[in-house]
Amino acid sequence: MSDSAAKNILSIYRRHADAYASQRSRTLFEKRWLDKFITAIGGKGSILDIGCGNGQPIADYFIQQGFQLTGVDGSAAMLARARASFPSQRWLEQDMRELTLNETFDGLIAWDSFFHLTQQDQQKMFPIFAQLSHPGSALMFTSGPENGIAMGQFEGEPLFHASLAPQEYRALLSANGFEVVDMMMEDPHCTGHTIWLAKKRG
Repeated sequence: MSDSAAKNILSIYRRHADAYASQRSRTLFEKRWLDKFITAIGGKGSILDIGCGNGQPIADYFIQQGFQLTGVDGSAAMLARARASFPSQRWLEQDMRELTLNETFDGLIAWDSFFHLTQQDQQKMFPIFAQLSHPGSALMFTSGPENGIAMGQFEGEPLFHASLAPQEYRALLSANGFEVVDMMMEDPHCTGHTIWLAKKRG
């Protein structure tokens, strides 16, 4: 079941974009971490939002802070909402696992998106993060607290999540040129999210 659910992630977000838009919290409970990310970047520049969804509320927050934003998502329906709300930014329909952009960004974020990938696909993302960053770039993503697979549900369909062990994330970050700046397991002030913030070494 988990294998089929893993393959069904993009399909779910393509078919249920309206439901996601109505249910996604816009209280910006992530703000404390988004501000840490902005500080790590240096307060200005370009951000790549990987799994940006409809751009609300995270991309919206960065745009308000003056960042140039590129959003990537595999759901055209989600991106249509983002383009309508923020037409001056760049929105690309791509599967993050096949992401190839001939440029680097000051910040890369994969909030509540990267953890929908299988463990093997997560491992493969770290060289992609490295290719899309330069010395001093910040990287932030959310994961699970331990190695394993967790099944949720969205609109009556099984929703796949996976995580590597924390020590494996640290090893992958280090091997791809990143140093962990901050990390919190199941942050009680951020709805229990496990968050990683790293910077690319010079």
